[in-house]
Amino acid sequence: MNSELIKIHKDVKKLHQKTESEIIPLYPGIELYYLTFSSDSFSVQHKALSHIIQINYCKAGQIVWKMKNGNCIYLNPGDFSLHTMTACTDSVLNFPSGIYQGLTVCIDLQEASNNPPELLNNSNIFKTILPQKFCQNNSPFFLTGNEYTESIFSAFYDQPEELQLPYQKLKVLELLLFLVKTELTINQRLSEYQAEQICIVRKIHDQLIQHMEQRITIEELSRQYLINPTTLKAAFKSIYGTSIAAHIKEHRMEQAAKMLRESDKSVAEIAKAVGYDSQSRFTAAFKTFFQSLPKEYRKRYL
Repeated sequence: MNSELIKIHKDVKKLHQKTESEIIPLYPGIELYYLTFSSDSFSVQHKALSHIIQINYCKAGQIVWKMKNGNCIYLNPGDFSLHTMTACTDSVLNFPSGIYQGLTVCIDLQEASNNPPELLNNSNIFKTILPQKFCQNNSPFFLTGNEYTESIFSAFYDQPEELQLPYQKLKVLELLLFLVKTELTINQRLSEYQAEQICIVRKIHDQLIQHMEQRITIEELSRQYLINPTTLKAAFKSIYGTSIAAHIKEHRMEQAAKMLRESDKSVAEIAKAVGYDSQSRFTAAFKTFFQSLPKEYRKRYL
């Protein structure tokens, strides 16, 4: 293992006792890290290593990467990033949910190029393709996940013990081949959000949560806060991990459940309090969410 990587791993253990990580050598110059953080933030300090690339996959939780220009990138489950270890020098990663689970494939381009896996002989993946396609100017590259990438990353988990290493070796090659052949589009790249945009989205979130009895459209919110509707929807999903509709519906259902447990309000009153004019529509939504009718749910807590 590269001596600088050993130092980084030791620093992780020292700085965050609640951090769990496992390092698995796969090929010369290619290592796999399984990471679990139980923390609000994580500071990374190491030398600028332009010859080492990291591929980071978010399995659960969320990472907020603060860029040097002050903008932020949000990595949600299924998303992944590529960057050299120059891009992440002296950086801070935030974990809004307090936990994070994922994996990192760490590639020493020099070592892997000199002794590549047999299936990648004469491919120039490590010498030219990866650094030129994804890491020009040492800028980080953030990508949205899709069904195909999820089929690759998910196979790193939950394999029989005797098959874990073969799957890990196979899937890292499949991941590299995918990165080489994929034609990158603007829709695949995650957007950077300015501090001002993030502040606006958080204000919109707070307004929606504090006034669940109201039904406010995205168009009305975009006019009120002077933000493009498309930007609002995309930024909200990045920051909170789900669409506006899904996120607010979850809060409505949780608030309704709390009122059923803790108040004597009628189902109709509770429905109206969380934004449903129709009791029948509320009842159907509640049953879908909790697999129980509101009155049945309340009986359990009497």
